[in-house]
Amino acid sequence: MSIVVLEKARIIDPSRMLDEIGTVIVEDGRVKEAGAGALNQGFPEGATVKDCSGLTIMPGLVDAHVHVGEPGAEHRETIASASRAAAAGGVTSIVTMPDTDPVIDDVALVEFVLRSARDTALVNVHPAAAITKGLKGLEMTEFALLQGAGAVALTEGRRTIASALVMRRALTYARDFSAVISHETQDPDLASYGVMNEGLFASWLGLPGIPREAELITLERDLSLARLTGGAYHASKLSTAISAAAVSRAKADGADVTAGVSINNLALNEMDVGEYRTFFRLTPPLRAEEDRAAMVEALKSGAIDIIVSSHDPQDVDTKRLPFSEAAPGAIGLETLLAAALRLHHNGEVPLLRLVEALSTAPARRFGLDAGTLKPGASADLILVDLDAPWVVKEDDILSRSKNTCFEGALMQGKVLQTLVAGRTVFSTE
Repeated sequence: MSIVVLEKARIIDPSRMLDEIGTVIVEDGRVKEAGAGALNQGFPEGATVKDCSGLTIMPGLVDAHVHVGEPGAEHRETIASASRAAAAGGVTSIVTMPDTDPVIDDVALVEFVLRSARDTALVNVHPAAAITKGLKGLEMTEFALLQGAGAVALTEGRRTIASALVMRRALTYARDFSAVISHETQDPDLASYGVMNEGLFASWLGLPGIPREAELITLERDLSLARLTGGAYHASKLSTAISAAAVSRAKADGADVTAGVSINNLALNEMDVGEYRTFFRLTPPLRAEEDRAAMVEALKSGAIDIIVSSHDPQDVDTKRLPFSEAAPGAIGLETLLAAALRLHHNGEVPLLRLVEALSTAPARRFGLDAGTLKPGASADLILVDLDAPWVVKEDDILSRSKNTCFEGALMQGKVLQTLVAGRTVFSTE
């Protein structure tokens, strides 16, 4: 029997609305107690005790939008390398996207991801499967079989389904199995040639823009279909004030909808593109400061439910190109928590709400045993120094790809230890 006692820590557990100084007891991979009264009976016999004064314990983060290169592009990222990066960033569960090569659109490929994760991953890996075969937006996959094999969501990854009829059928079919349809909303025609946010700055740079309405039009369609079908719908990455308002209206109507936002759209804006810096070519694009501030407010109010890293590894061959030719995407697993903590340190979002959006809410939406420190839960937790300063350096990045938006950035808040099922998978000691 293995017993670990982490005492005198600040404990943040949004699943119980808990924020207090106390103790966490981990026994055989599970949380036995977590809170101010955990040591009422004294130290358990044979326990390993760690003084965590001045540190914070919170549930391990759950990142619901992670691209990996395996299978098909292992030179960019493998399940193993993504899991190492996740552990270093305090992410104990990842939901992987299906737009690999081949596409994760049948049972054998879901099983491949799970088998590879069992053999090589340090953290929990939950595959999402494709909504349509080959991500072509035409013929639906076998939702029930994919879910039975272990897929926790259905999504097209980077792609948007153009057909309203296909989306209606997908939401209806998924409803019968209590499955979640997660969708990236970007109208393929309006956004076709765009490479950054449409506006004055794009005009100055001479780059074609993507209007905010490209996101809204498809989102409004999807929300209407969610109301019509009663299906569970998740807008995977939103970036504009008008999108957040649309989600709020749908929730008020009683639709089963949730929404996510990339940490990039909370921490950065279009001005960060600077002089054609391709690491800042992203999907959705970095928006105007007004939209960034609106997304922060929507996160605080609960209109936006979860924060994702949108981890999307790209190598030098796809990034060291003219801005309009570079592939969109940035890595983010290792900087997700620290970048999010900026919102806590500047007083924009309470810490409890921030941790909920990073951990408890995504676990709840996708039905994962994670995001909580309740007694009996899997001991997926992280020990964090909220005030520790550090600088993001390329040499320290564990991901196989180095395309971070935060290179050279000064961060405040560092993960010191990551536990998955009670086992230490990352430690700075």
